[in-house]
Amino acid sequence: MTADIANEPLAPQIWHWQGYPIVYRHQGTTGTPLLLIHGFGASSLHWRKNIPVLAAAHRVYAIDLLGFGGSAKPAPHMVSYTFETWATLVLDFCHEVIGAPTVLIGNSIGCVVALQAAVFAPEWVRQLILLNCSLRQLNERKRQQLPWYRQWGTTLLQRILGNRAIGTYFFRQIAQPRAVRRILHQAYGDTTAVTEELVDILLGPAQDQGAADVFLAFVRYSQGPVPEDLLPLVTCPTYFLWGTADPWEAIAEGQQLAAFRCVREFVPLAGVGHCPQDEAPALVNAYLQQWLATPS
Repeated sequence: MTADIANEPLAPQIWHWQGYPIVYRHQGTTGTPLLLIHGFGASSLHWRKNIPVLAAAHRVYAIDLLGFGGSAKPAPHMVSYTFETWATLVLDFCHEVIGAPTVLIGNSIGCVVALQAAVFAPEWVRQLILLNCSLRQLNERKRQQLPWYRQWGTTLLQRILGNRAIGTYFFRQIAQPRAVRRILHQAYGDTTAVTEELVDILLGPAQDQGAADVFLAFVRYSQGPVPEDLLPLVTCPTYFLWGTADPWEAIAEGQQLAAFRCVREFVPLAGVGHCPQDEAPALVNAYLQQWLATPS
C-alpha cells in the first residue's frame, strides 16, 4: 500500500440511480475492480479499514445501498426494499460507474445482495467473497421449520412493528449511542474494535428522514431468497470468511454452504464476530489479497 493511498480521504461521491442519490467511495486506479457491499444498518464506511489496502492493487468501490448510509431513503411504498432491488442497483453501478465485470465482496445481507447479482448477471460478476453471510433465519420458509412457539413469537413481533407509531418508537430507542454500542458489543468478538468512530458511523444515518421506515420495512421482510436458493445457480468462484463468534449467523450452519459447487474455500476466523472486515481487518485483508490473486 502506498503512502498516498493510505492517507487519501474516503470522500463520498454521488451516483444517481432511478432518480435517487446513491453514495459511494472509490480508491485505486488500476487492477481488477472490486465492489464492497455492507450489511444491514451499515454503510460503505464499514469498509474503511479495507479500502486503502485493497486499493494498492485494485480499483476499489464501496457503496451505500438504497435506504442506508448517506444514500436516499425513499418511503417503502415508493421502493421495494428487497434483495432483487439491491442486486439490480449493484449491477447498474457495475455497468454505469465501474464499466467492467467486478469482484463483489459482501458482509451479512450484503452477501445475499452479491449472490443475487451474480445470479441475475453472471457475466458481470468475476468472483464472490462473502463474510458472515446472512442466513436469513426470518425468511418465511425457514421459519416454518421452527417450533410453533418461535414461529408465533416472530410473527407477532413483526405485526407489532407493523404499527408505524410503535415501530418508529422502537427504532428511536435503538438509534441511540448506548443501544448501538450494546448491539456492537454483542456482534464483535473483540469489543476493543467498538470505537466511538464506529458508533458515529452507524448512528449518523439513523437520524435521516425515512431511516425508521426503511428499518421497519426490512425487519418485516420475510420473503425473497436465502443463500441456499442462490448458491446452486452461481457460476463464479466463491469464497467464504466466517467469524466463529458471530452470535447471529451460526458458523455450524454457515459451513453447510461450503458444499455448493461454486465454493472454493471456507475459512473460519476464530473468535471473530459478525463483521470481520472491521473487527479483524489485517486478517481479512490478507485473505482477500490471496484470493484476488488466485486465477479464476
